[in-house]
Amino acid sequence: MPRLDAALRSLRSWDLRACESLNRAARYRVPLAFFRAVSWLGDGLFWYSLMLGLLLAHGADAALAVLHMVVAGLACTLVYRALKRGTLRPRPYEVHAHIAAGAVPLDRFSFPSGHTLHAVAFSIVACAYFPYLAPVLAAATVLTALSRVVLGLHYPSDVIAGAGLGAAIALASLNLG
Repeated sequence: MPRLDAALRSLRSWDLRACESLNRAARYRVPLAFFRAVSWLGDGLFWYSLMLGLLLAHGADAALAVLHMVVAGLACTLVYRALKRGTLRPRPYEVHAHIAAGAVPLDRFSFPSGHTLHAVAFSIVACAYFPYLAPVLAAATVLTALSRVVLGLHYPSDVIAGAGLGAAIALASLNLG
């Protein structure tokens, strides 16, 4: 047990240091505005626009992909809401006065990152149908995840957990089909 306690302390220490380090970018006007915009797009606007764009560009050929994204998104929402209610982890800026909140959160708790969970799930599903989207969606997903930590809304572990859950949900849904 002492080794596990030490490992958990080390992980929590890394999590906080990484959060503090990335959050420093929010002190500057340009990075703050950039990551606020990325996070705002990650609220859903980017992903809904992607679905609409796929339908406009590919017509009925995109319908199954878009429906798959919607179903995966609903599954993600159910999972992350249940986890947030179960873990009740406060957001970094609420616990550490030196971490600035760079945006208003959509909900109260930190674990896991719903933005990251959805971004990963939507990207994996969309790329399974339209592989040419991979470079753009990978960049959007990484920036979305990064924005959540830079803005002081999540610890890196929240983002990592969200990414893992999003990938698991997307891959499970693809294997069901």
